[in-house]
Amino acid sequence: MKYSNVIGVLAAVIIIASCFFPWITVPEVNIIVKGFDAGNTKFGKPGLVNSFMSVCAILLFLIPRIWAKRFNLFFTGFNLAWAIRNFILLATCRSGDCPIKQPALYVMLGASLLMIGMAMFTDLPLKDEPRSISGNSAGNKDESDL
Repeated sequence: MKYSNVIGVLAAVIIIASCFFPWITVPEVNIIVKGFDAGNTKFGKPGLVNSFMSVCAILLFLIPRIWAKRFNLFFTGFNLAWAIRNFILLATCRSGDCPIKQPALYVMLGASLLMIGMAMFTDLPLKDEPRSISGNSAGNKDESDL
């Protein structure tokens, strides 16, 4: 895909931005959980790992090397796994108190899916290997040369 790196970087920026918005609210106990602020809960900072992985993915999207694209699959895959973990952990009802899922939680999950898709279908032009006179790309002799 021609614009996969640009779309991947934009998806990573959207993930980081979604961490500043409310992910869930629990109206019974007046708790608002954001990506970087979990309020009076024991969730910690659930968006911190997503933000770190997104920053690493941004750097790897911008490096035009094959090793960077391979490492990017790891970082975007881990980011998607952490996003699913956050979605399950935060959206689950506890003790009869069911949280109200906010749009930023869905945006974070959708952008994580988009980001791994762009990492899988990245556009990296590969250089052709120089060919020998016999047309064999590796320079090895084939059966007709023996």
